[in-house]
Amino acid sequence: MPYSHHSHSGQFCPGHAQDSLEDVIQTAVQKKFKVFALTEHMPRHEMNRYQEEIHAGVTLESMVQNQANYVKEAQRLRHKYQDQISLPIGFESDWCGPHSLELIQASIQAHPFDFFIGSIHHVQGIPIDYDRDNYNHAKEIAGGTDEKLYEQYFDEQFEMLAVLRPPVVGHFDLIRLMSDDFNVNWQQMTGVWSRILRNLDFVASYGGILEINTAALRKGMDEPYPKSEICQEFQQRQGRFCLSDDSHGIAHVATNYEKVLPFLKQNNITSLSYLSYASPTDNTKDPRFSTLSVSSVSVTDIKDHQTLKS
Repeated sequence: MPYSHHSHSGQFCPGHAQDSLEDVIQTAVQKKFKVFALTEHMPRHEMNRYQEEIHAGVTLESMVQNQANYVKEAQRLRHKYQDQISLPIGFESDWCGPHSLELIQASIQAHPFDFFIGSIHHVQGIPIDYDRDNYNHAKEIAGGTDEKLYEQYFDEQFEMLAVLRPPVVGHFDLIRLMSDDFNVNWQQMTGVWSRILRNLDFVASYGGILEINTAALRKGMDEPYPKSEICQEFQQRQGRFCLSDDSHGIAHVATNYEKVLPFLKQNNITSLSYLSYASPTDNTKDPRFSTLSVSSVSVTDIKDHQTLKS
């Protein structure tokens, strides 16, 4: 199953990931990936820095420079490995609230990205997947329960979706990572479920692609992001899916891909979309990204996942 649309490296995501960008790409080549998208994080305002970034003295200016360095190196590596693998160059947006919009727009305008992933890692400006203390703080502000925080998360996600219309939507139900029950049944919470359906309706309406992200499995969950009930609803809306390992270094490339085929079959997902870099064209459905090409592959035609095991 040689596709991934979400990755990070220690070179451009220090303290959060491992290994150089080239080492990660070489690992994807060795595992016979057809597509391995590069999606380092975008700059964030200093109010939204993580603790490790504060201690390291990371500033908005240094994050902007880091992004420029990343794009330059990614373009070099795409050219170097162009005969071996397709390397779409994008970024992962970090929606921390409406104030993030200017930085996301600046990233798109400053660099020749092929696409970006629309993600939300904060609720009311507080990280919800960093550690339990921050999660509990966000939960307290939201109303004191996981359910109230879920509702706030999906409301802020909708805000992000409506403004950005991201080509790929990242780890749709990431909010369950630090919750009391990360295998929660979403359908049992009426207020949460109605928000999920609203968000799925919107993603389907503009043709966004939902990533099936296996990072949830390496973090102890029973299913990838998003869970089965969400995938089934998106299927009913003729929504498209792509596959991601959300790797943070060579050790994570293709991690838990051997568990994805049964999940896809269980949820009647018969095809996957994949992105690639193409010559600029005026025929793209997203005028922001003239080099973005979207194709599909039948699940039955995907190469035996055993070849991707380390």
